[in-house]
Amino acid sequence: MKKLLFYVCIALVSSIGFAQIDTPAPSPSQKIEQMVGLTNVTLEYSRPSMKGRKIFGDLVPYDKMWRTGANANTKITFGNDVKIGGSEVKAGTYAVFTKPGVQSWEVYFYADANNWGTPQNWDEANVAAKVKAQSQPMPMSVESFTMSFDDVKSDSANLGMMWENVYVAVPISFMTDKMVTASIEKVMSGPSANDYFNAAVYYLSADKDINKAKTWIDKAIAMSDSPAFWYYRQQSLIYAKSGDKKGAIAAAQKSLELATAAGNDDYVALNKKSLAEWGVK
Repeated sequence: MKKLLFYVCIALVSSIGFAQIDTPAPSPSQKIEQMVGLTNVTLEYSRPSMKGRKIFGDLVPYDKMWRTGANANTKITFGNDVKIGGSEVKAGTYAVFTKPGVQSWEVYFYADANNWGTPQNWDEANVAAKVKAQSQPMPMSVESFTMSFDDVKSDSANLGMMWENVYVAVPISFMTDKMVTASIEKVMSGPSANDYFNAAVYYLSADKDINKAKTWIDKAIAMSDSPAFWYYRQQSLIYAKSGDKKGAIAAAQKSLELATAAGNDDYVALNKKSLAEWGVK
């Protein structure tokens, strides 16, 4: 019995000795995913805090390479090729390094993303893109280092960085139009009515060749057994943009008729508004 108690005590002491205490990370990690056009972008970084310290020009010296955050490399992953500062950056993962300055920052996208902090041996061959971004003062103070995707459009976004009272934005261009155009051209070899419809609507929204959009929307309707009211709605908008007011009115009236029969109040209102703008009472 005494031996049993002895071994139980030893087991308890051993388990206590090897136990680990969980505590919050001083610079917690964050992962952000953003879809820009047809490209998925992922950002992974750690967020140090000010904690009463002066940051730029002190904790983070000016004109010296900075890991851009804390702990492991800040990493950005592009699902498709992009353009940064005039350089084409291939799909893949890159470390983001910066050299903060008083008026502007140098921002580097580095192909070797497996370092911890800045590389011990910097290799210019790994610099996929380098840009200079203006340092913009902010009217408030940001406690934790923050990165974000700002001003997101279908073919562009800014990689934003904020800390203390400084904001820096790096513009990134995406090959959305090239990708969509390639997809359209590929599908056009044997397109369906819906393919023609989607291509026409894209050309309308992207302000591309409106006559080509007109041809495609006409084919979409001609190929459909029972064209829906939204087909005629887009046809009316394309005709109006091409300068064919008479055709636009006829298409809008057909869309209005079908939308009314389908009980779709939104399209009824849209068509009535357009018809009024085009002088139909």
